[in-house]
Amino acid sequence: MKKKEKLPKEQQARNDAYNEYVKQVTPTHNLWANMAKAFVLGGAICLLGQVIVSAGMQHFGLDQKDASTWCSLILILLSVVLTALNVYPSLANWGGAGALVPITGFANGVCSSAVEFQKEGQVFGIGSQIFKIAGPVVLYGIFSSWVLGLIYWILKLFGVA
Repeated sequence: MKKKEKLPKEQQARNDAYNEYVKQVTPTHNLWANMAKAFVLGGAICLLGQVIVSAGMQHFGLDQKDASTWCSLILILLSVVLTALNVYPSLANWGGAGALVPITGFANGVCSSAVEFQKEGQVFGIGSQIFKIAGPVVLYGIFSSWVLGLIYWILKLFGVA
């Protein structure tokens, strides 16, 4: 085994100063506060969704399925508009996973890529980059659904399911 070499004083002082600087600029995170913020923001998004569903059923005469469909559409539209106005990223920065988990987070992922690459044009900008963030989610969602469907089909063949 190699012995640890002692550094010259000036190099050791420089390393200590650097380590102290890193400690000062490295953000500290409070896990409980972050979880509370995610809970509040995610809950607020879900509450808004419930208000939309209830309003659709009570005031517009929609059934549960149609009201839920309108709720999804409205939440996606709000997410896209807030992303384009650069409001949703601030919400996501504050609320973390609370903003990213619901359907609004997926819409934000697609819209933010479109907004970011719009300067490069319709085809090479928006068209080729729009699913940069959401593409893997779609791919693995479809693939895992296929795998689970295959497992279910096999289990059904053997009379287990």
